[in-house]
Amino acid sequence: MLTGIYCFLKGFLLITKPDIRVWVIIPFLINLLLFSILGFYSWLYFPLMLDTVIAYLQLPKLAWIFAIVRWIMLPLFIIFSIVIFFFLFTFIGNLIGEPFNGALSRAVEKHITGRKIKVSVEPIWKLVISFIGEKLEKLWYYLKWVILLLIVSLIPIINIISPILWFLFFAWIAAQEYADPVLANHGYSVPMQRKLLAKKPLLTLGFGSSILITMFIPIINFFVMPAAVAGATYMWLHKL
Repeated sequence: MLTGIYCFLKGFLLITKPDIRVWVIIPFLINLLLFSILGFYSWLYFPLMLDTVIAYLQLPKLAWIFAIVRWIMLPLFIIFSIVIFFFLFTFIGNLIGEPFNGALSRAVEKHITGRKIKVSVEPIWKLVISFIGEKLEKLWYYLKWVILLLIVSLIPIINIISPILWFLFFAWIAAQEYADPVLANHGYSVPMQRKLLAKKPLLTLGFGSSILITMFIPIINFFVMPAAVAGATYMWLHKL
């Protein structure tokens, strides 16, 4: 398990390398631009919306109460926006960064081995069909386990261990998701990826657990995805 943790932490070092960090910076800047625009317009229009609501109520005798409410609401809005920002930035950052993960993994592998990874070029329609098929297959796989875990969570006495089972399940998912780019680069289908990772469960769960825990650390969680992809590539080369 400690080896899995080491592989993940190694990913943070790898993404700082000059020939790798471009694949980290590009999706990060796209993400930052989108959230800057969203944050700007939210800050611009929320006070106006609040004033409009207060004016619409037209209760002069309660004007002082609304003034206090407005004074309280603005700081709360800022705090709420920051919290949402951290979680949405991570989620949407994953969506934006996903198309770059294959290239990021290849850059890491080239940095470590000195060999360029060949990529097979396929028609766009084949890539789209393959992408949708993989996502649906993963969704069905996850859904089956979620149903099973929900049943376990409802059974008295046994449900005591359900939090541990949920954590291990999400650690397994995280490890699989971020190992996907490097394994897909080498021709592994999703079921083949699971079989490979299942051969070393402690390594896989140590890696996935590190990802889960780090996702809840502000600022650092912005870089969890590229670090996890880089770490998974290192893990593939040295341990799998």
